[in-house]
Amino acid sequence: MTTKQAASLTSDQVENYLLKHPEFFNEHLHLLETMIIPHPSGNAISLISKQLEIFRNKHRELENQLNTLIEIARDNDASLNRMHKLTLTLLEASSLADVADKLDLILSEYFLTDFVAIRIVKPHDESETADFFIRPDRESLEPFAKELSSKEPKCGRPTLAQAKALFGGSALEVKSCAIIPLSLAGTRGLLAIGSRQEGRFHYSMGNLFLNQMGELVSARIMTLLTRN
Repeated sequence: MTTKQAASLTSDQVENYLLKHPEFFNEHLHLLETMIIPHPSGNAISLISKQLEIFRNKHRELENQLNTLIEIARDNDASLNRMHKLTLTLLEASSLADVADKLDLILSEYFLTDFVAIRIVKPHDESETADFFIRPDRESLEPFAKELSSKEPKCGRPTLAQAKALFGGSALEVKSCAIIPLSLAGTRGLLAIGSRQEGRFHYSMGNLFLNQMGELVSARIMTLLTRN
């Protein structure tokens, strides 16, 4: 039967075909999942009809759950690939300035961020890397007391004091950020990732990948500082 012929079928022809082939739905049971068949008793619903309705609802629910799991798996795969790329990039960094440059490149390209800042809690002189350090006095650390004490990333809009300490002249452009404590391997500091988008880093975000990112950066920074 051609497409044109199928499109011109009348309801009487369909009825006659089904009468001549009563086994049709035994061979095409899946069609019952989408068909709507009225019951002759009016509002009353037969047991078979009710079972079929329940089956359809469960089928849709399972299909939605499967689609959700597939989407989560895809997101996780993408996150793992990004973390792998970040790891390789950090291993190539040969100095603290190189770490910052490579982080800026990789995070903007693979994590869609606009600003990156590293601050190590340590006394420093007026060297070319002075901007990477934050003095270990109460006044300097006060804006980050919560993050440093909890050792957990904080996502959301930074305070003005935090934004100025981390992003300097770009502070007012940062609408949301993730502030990640650096505490692995004896390091004490902060990694901040900022965005011009209001909801890019939201307080409800999970911390798994942010914590892993902090550990990677901490380990690499400590290695470089010890080497120097």
